[in-house]
Amino acid sequence: MLYFEKSQPAPECLAIEKEKKNGSYRCGCVVDRLNQDFKGKCYICGNGSLYSINVEHFVPHKGVDKELEFSWGNLFLCCSHCNNIKGAHAKYDDILNCTDPLHDVEGSIACYIDPFPGEKVNVVALKSDARVERTAELIRDVFNGSTPLKKLESANMRDSLLAEMLDFNVTLHRYFDEKNDEDDKSEYRRIVKRHLSKASKFSSFKRRVILEKAFLFHEFGCFINP
Repeated sequence: MLYFEKSQPAPECLAIEKEKKNGSYRCGCVVDRLNQDFKGKCYICGNGSLYSINVEHFVPHKGVDKELEFSWGNLFLCCSHCNNIKGAHAKYDDILNCTDPLHDVEGSIACYIDPFPGEKVNVVALKSDARVERTAELIRDVFNGSTPLKKLESANMRDSLLAEMLDFNVTLHRYFDEKNDEDDKSEYRRIVKRHLSKASKFSSFKRRVILEKAFLFHEFGCFINP
């Protein structure tokens, strides 16, 4: 999970739709703005190229709270897999807010996957805090599955994650190959920068690799922006 800044001001249509009996919070440019703000990715799993996209209420409005239902700050971009898991448990109503810089999501949660055997994702809470712990548990459920059906979906997601991490790791190894000339290194450096951008699939996993190895952070830490 990474920090994403919500664009401002809120789409004007939200205030208009809020006054209607059956108004829609998916009005006007809401979906396009969310897609831009969250870089086309689900804010929980970090997957891109989403085939099933939900406009999620970060804090559930439960059909009775119009302020929450039409609040721009409460609308997030989420895939159906993550939305279903989060919505199934009331405990996940209070997790870290990735649009609030004070919640320091990247400094609070660390996500790992071992390519061999790559069977499970390990998510670590880096701070002793109940909200951080709940967020780590949610991400764990998302990548490892919490029901038989979700375990199948999670396995497919991990396949995509492993493919992305393999490409990233190969690029890192090629960058440090002593046979490279400066043009080669410059090209691999450009690819690493792309992998570490917030728009890249599963970039929180890749950024964690850089953050935890001093020699990698020395080379590429400048590409990890707040």
